[in-house]
Amino acid sequence: QRTLVESGGGSVEAGGSLRLSCAASGYGYVRYFLAWFRQAPGKEREGVALIDSRGNTIYADSAQGRFTISQDNAKNTLYLQMNSLKPDDTAIYYCAAGRRFDLAVKNVMYWGQGTQVTVSS
Repeated sequence: QRTLVESGGGSVEAGGSLRLSCAASGYGYVRYFLAWFRQAPGKEREGVALIDSRGNTIYADSAQGRFTISQDNAKNTLYLQMNSLKPDDTAIYYCAAGRRFDLAVKNVMYWGQGTQVTVSS
């Protein structure tokens, strides 16, 4: 059974930082791209950042320069370091796995349960 379990969400003031983690299990030898998506209240889910096994990354414009995606292959864990947070970053953040190197929601094959991030002004 393939699972993705996020942790690290919480509340922070604007300008602060948070680090999200995602523990992946059950993916075996089949390689998936891992990514972070988010969904704000009343808005569609959107891609934030994606990473491949070589460390190549894709970032949404809103995340570029402030967020850093990384992974620890030995621990099967994905991270998202978020700095200079803004109230607009408030959303549920989801860990995701797929086989396409892009941030399209339709290409995600597996989702985590999500973790809430709230940024106050």
